Amino acid sequence: MEITAAVSREDQPSPRLETVELGGPRAGEILVRVVATGICHSDLMFHGQFGAMFAPKPIVLGHEGSGIVEAVGIGVTALEPGDHVVLSGNSCGHCPNCHSGRTVYCDHMVKLCWSGGRADGTSPISQCGHQVSGVFFGQSSFATHVIAPERSAVKVPRDVPLHLLGPLGCAMVTGAGSVLEALSVRPGQSIAIFGTGSVGLAAVMAAKIAGASRIVAVDVNKERLELAKSLGASDVIHSDAETGGALRQLEPRGFDFSFITASAPQVFDAATACLGVGGTAGYVIFPREPWVPNLERLMTGGCKLQGIIGGFANPQTGIPLLIDYWRKGMFPFERLITEYRFDQIDQAWEQYRSGQVIKPVLRM
Repeated sequence: MEITAAVSREDQPSPRLETVELGGPRAGEILVRVVATGICHSDLMFHGQFGAMFAPKPIVLGHEGSGIVEAVGIGVTALEPGDHVVLSGNSCGHCPNCHSGRTVYCDHMVKLCWSGGRADGTSPISQCGHQVSGVFFGQSSFATHVIAPERSAVKVPRDVPLHLLGPLGCAMVTGAGSVLEALSVRPGQSIAIFGTGSVGLAAVMAAKIAGASRIVAVDVNKERLELAKSLGASDVIHSDAETGGALRQLEPRGFDFSFITASAPQVFDAATACLGVGGTAGYVIFPREPWVPNLERLMTGGCKLQGIIGGFANPQTGIPLLIDYWRKGMFPFERLITEYRFDQIDQAWEQYRSGQVIKPVLRM
């Protein structure tokens, strides 16, 4: 079938809408009509030079899709046409990490999510007889329709706003899962959250859900800090050279946790320096320049650096949990979203890249 997709090509500032062909679902796959999709930092990275290390262009990106199942392949048992789904990352389902529920650490994650193809190297997307890389994170949701593995789809209730749910598949489950699952923040504990993008603000909301006694949001954007306060931050700090001193004033003995969503090396410095004895600094992004941790400080304080992908969360359980929190008014993630038509992807891309919006969502 012919569909419209936003295709990433070399030397283009953003993906461009093109007509491509989409094959039908194979065994274990589903055809989904995409209702909406978020744009994520990983999309920006893979559209740029980072993606060239893993997947060839042209490629259809997008990995925060939500939509309606239109057809299912042989062997699909958990879904049927008409089901509403949120699409998340792909995984094999057979390795030890998948069996333990840590699907984001699937042994085959790089091949299944980043390579631009299925496990056998094929893509369901083509154009004029030539293969276009797809199945990005098991979906390639910058398109009106996608072929996705059954494992990538999370069935959601039909009475929730499907057009808003896509970001639950990546940014929201990463931020919230990092606090609730990876760091396991408990009532009465403290956390400093560096960066108030969608992942950082999801972490703020999750820390409030977890019952943290002090939730500090740190950023250079004053408007986002005000939003963080309204979402549950007990304190906010406008980041500058005195950030460390401001954090020490709030928690003289140090924080139980810090959470890094910004790539500046000085953020990594501040996030590790603010920890108390036995504290943990979780990070979901690489430092953009070479960074060396203060190992003496970490060792003498009994502190840890913990890398986190996908919030450690299993999408099949984590996404429904976030929807339940949203129903109760505890996770108002819709406040982070700015909606655009699919044909406004250039505008959405640039406004997200420049920090004008927190979470752009494209409506097909």
